[in-house]
Amino acid sequence: MPHNTDEQYLNSHQTRDHEPTEYENLLGDALERAFGNNVTDIQGLVDGLIEHGVPAPNGQSWSTGLLEAELKRLGT
Repeated sequence: MPHNTDEQYLNSHQTRDHEPTEYENLLGDALERAFGNNVTDIQGLVDGLIEHGVPAPNGQSWSTGLLEAELKRLGT
């Protein structure tokens, strides 16, 4: 039977090397809520993080630059 190459993309966690931390879960949940509310711009995402009380790294205040840097860091 031929291998279905689409199956390799069904597991959204196939590339992670650890379970998400509590912080990563909070961040991800807040971003999902924002996307679910049709927020599509980075400032709207930042506003949602602040509204839902998601702590920013190192006690900083969320900004578009910080969110971009944090998503980049978490994505590596």
